Amino acid sequence: MIGFIKKDLAMIKSNFKLLGILIIVYAIMGFSGEMNISFILPFMSVMIMISTFSYDNYNKWDAYSISLPDGRKNSVKAKYVATILLILIVAVITLILSFIISYINTKTIDYEQILVSMLGTIFGTLLVLTFMYPIIYKFGIEKARIAIFLIVFGVAIVGGFILQYIDLSFIGNSLSFLENYLVIILIVVTVVMVYISYKISEKIFSKKEF
Repeated sequence: MIGFIKKDLAMIKSNFKLLGILIIVYAIMGFSGEMNISFILPFMSVMIMISTFSYDNYNKWDAYSISLPDGRKNSVKAKYVATILLILIVAVITLILSFIISYINTKTIDYEQILVSMLGTIFGTLLVLTFMYPIIYKFGIEKARIAIFLIVFGVAIVGGFILQYIDLSFIGNSLSFLENYLVIILIVVTVVMVYISYKISEKIFSKKEF
């Protein structure tokens, strides 16, 4: 599987320069107080990894990978591992930048706020991954873009409709309880979501014909 991971990371090697430029640009904007960089950079890492699906499709990689021992399982597993690895690397860089920006701008570092913000960012970014990857494996990268747009648009409409007719006051009553266990809850939920997403993608890919 290590070879599969190296393949995915090698394919985005040309994007490392772009990611580096984005880090510099958003860091400058963060210093000026115009933008919170905590979310955009990890999210960009997912978008970069999604581009590897296009490379795989163009180079007929999937048809080749299934001929290798455990090729189907390793191909899907490597995609998830490589993506999570890139997210974590970018998250650590973003975390360090956030500490530096906070200290330069305010002469203090609010470690708790920055760490909680980063944890939420990782959770949100992995949430995007858990929804998008099974869709991409099911429909292919081109059709997946349309499917993802329709899903996001549909969720926004349904969510807006539901919010008009339900009482959200219970959320405030639950926050005091959740606050004490927020980190554990987010970690557990994230692990479960990623695992379920991975198994769905693996099952879809195992039945695909090339």
